[in-house]
Amino acid sequence: MQKALKEKDQGFTLIELLVVIVIIGILAAIAIPLFLNQRQKGVDSSMKSDLKNAATAVETYTTDNPSATGFGTDPKASLVAAGLKTSPDNDVEIKGSPAAGYCIRASNDGGSAKGGSGGEFFYYDSTAGGLDAESSTTGPTGGACATAGTFVAIN
Repeated sequence: MQKALKEKDQGFTLIELLVVIVIIGILAAIAIPLFLNQRQKGVDSSMKSDLKNAATAVETYTTDNPSATGFGTDPKASLVAAGLKTSPDNDVEIKGSPAAGYCIRASNDGGSAKGGSGGEFFYYDSTAGGLDAESSTTGPTGGACATAGTFVAIN
């Protein structure tokens, strides 16, 4: 009897190991898409934050330079001097002027607003209500975003 107890194999069967592997696979199949979705939401939040920070920098620039009708020859330098800081990998662009109204847009390949030609952007329109919470290809239909002009990179 003691010899049988000493020689008895102490381990898991193949079926038990396969069941554990299947359970881990199911949990991974559920968790990975949820994780990627949370990452995209984080990138979207950073773009929205950059838009609000850029709008604050424009207002700061306007307060510091009340007679200015535009941003000078280099909008990026003007807004960085006013305190603009953007997140890495976010593309932030502006058009318009502080006096007549401005439109800021942001994109990032890791978020839902991927940018590029014909791509989607998040918008901040100073004359049409501020931040547009949904990414779109056309932008706000009124205000400074609807006016003619080209976007200039500010980050």
